[in-house]
Amino acid sequence: MVGSKLTSRGQTTIPKRIRDRLGLEPGDRVIFVERDNEVVLQPVKHTLRDLQGSVEPRKRPEDFDEVRREVRKRVGKRNVEG
Repeated sequence: MVGSKLTSRGQTTIPKRIRDRLGLEPGDRVIFVERDNEVVLQPVKHTLRDLQGSVEPRKRPEDFDEVRREVRKRVGKRNVEG
């Protein structure tokens, strides 16, 4: 068991042994998962921010009304051919 002291601002230091075990580095994010009478600390390795820039933006704005019409058309056609 490893302990840590809570500051007056509600902050604590994650002991090095735990940081190493979880692979945590400065700037990493963690979440606190509540389970019955305990709280579990889990690393968050992948967030939406990590995906920023991974998808090429379209050249023009998407017309969502047109997309909805096209989806309805394709679903209708599939149901008729079904």
